[in-house]
Amino acid sequence: MFRILRYLILIFIISAGYYFFISEYFYLLDKNFLQKKIVNKETIENNDEKIDLKEEVIIALNIEKNINKIQYLEKKIKILQGDTFYSILENLNFKQKKIYEIINKIENSFDLKKIKTGEIISVFENELGEIKKIEFFKNSETIISINLNNEIDLNILQLEKKSFIKSKNYKIIESLYSDGIKNGVAPDILVKIIRLFSFDLDFQRDIKVDTVVSVSYELDEISKTGRLEYKDIKYASININENQLEYFRFITDDGFVDYFNREGKNVKKSILKTPLDGARISSNYGMRKHPISGFNKMHKGVDFAAPTGTPIYAGGNGVIEYVGRNGGYGKYIRLRHNNGYKTAYAHLSDYKEGISKGKRVNQGEVIGYVGSTGNSTGPHLHYEIIYQNKHINPLKLKLPSGKILEGNELEKFKVEYKIIYADHLSMLYE
Repeated sequence: MFRILRYLILIFIISAGYYFFISEYFYLLDKNFLQKKIVNKETIENNDEKIDLKEEVIIALNIEKNINKIQYLEKKIKILQGDTFYSILENLNFKQKKIYEIINKIENSFDLKKIKTGEIISVFENELGEIKKIEFFKNSETIISINLNNEIDLNILQLEKKSFIKSKNYKIIESLYSDGIKNGVAPDILVKIIRLFSFDLDFQRDIKVDTVVSVSYELDEISKTGRLEYKDIKYASININENQLEYFRFITDDGFVDYFNREGKNVKKSILKTPLDGARISSNYGMRKHPISGFNKMHKGVDFAAPTGTPIYAGGNGVIEYVGRNGGYGKYIRLRHNNGYKTAYAHLSDYKEGISKGKRVNQGEVIGYVGSTGNSTGPHLHYEIIYQNKHINPLKLKLPSGKILEGNELEKFKVEYKIIYADHLSMLYE
């Protein structure tokens, strides 16, 4: 009996404690709520006389939170063959007036004709399905952003990028290219290695099993997208039967990026015979019956048939003397080189971004793209080499040697190549 009584007293004490705890909790909660109401009321009633800083900060934070909560749904649109920016906006149900307003705003900063097939346009919709923003890449590190709220606002966003230097060393078992891929060398860099050594090596006959390739190159990583952008080779060597061919990147006193061996001799010949890859000759230099006029006429260059959009390379280091439409040549570029040489490129579909009169370009740099503008029966490059204002046959050109460094320029190069080589070895074996 005594044990039961003891249990009852214990239960009573626990219940009473719980009751008082709950009562006090709700009392305090209610009091706090009333205080908040009174503060808010006083702040509103005395708005002209008193500013409650705490309440103002809380309100500002709440507004900021609400702004940050606005999230748009991103939809990506791939540009297909035949698409225009106008047709894309039209398919997104924009009214004609709005389309022209958006296009005019963009055209002040960017030529929309430069957006190519396969690129992506991002549109951002709110919860009601209204498009509030459009974005696309101007280039790999620049985004054009168009905000479509009350007014059309255009912003150009420069993406952050980090620069790196990488070094690789590998043996060729199958081919320079395939073994390079297996060893983590980027395809863009492998193509540059092949071009760099193409003056000295026949890749079909000279390359043997166990040939050693060594390369150091620059690259940028675009922070937002993670995209890698491969830049110049700084050092490259190919070791065949204990015979080492090696070249170092160097900016010459006249401002050109070029490659030299340890003695300061240039890897390149001064002019390329063929300024594009994978093309076939469709018309030789000399007299021929013109395919459009039907008359016999001197053909002052060589035609290379290639698909529209195929990159065209500068035939040598030089300065752009002319860029633009040139009668029957259509879209046309002419470069002025040293020693009285010029090269001309006709019937282009487009020019590479940034190409303009007076700009310096390096041999092998992309300057334009194959097309069929002007008097042309199909996509091809018409290529001319001019020496002392007279046209010569590019295929019979006896290529003069490239630049040889001398004097102070040579001494400067020797200092730089030693630093490049030391850095290359350090990265290989760190």
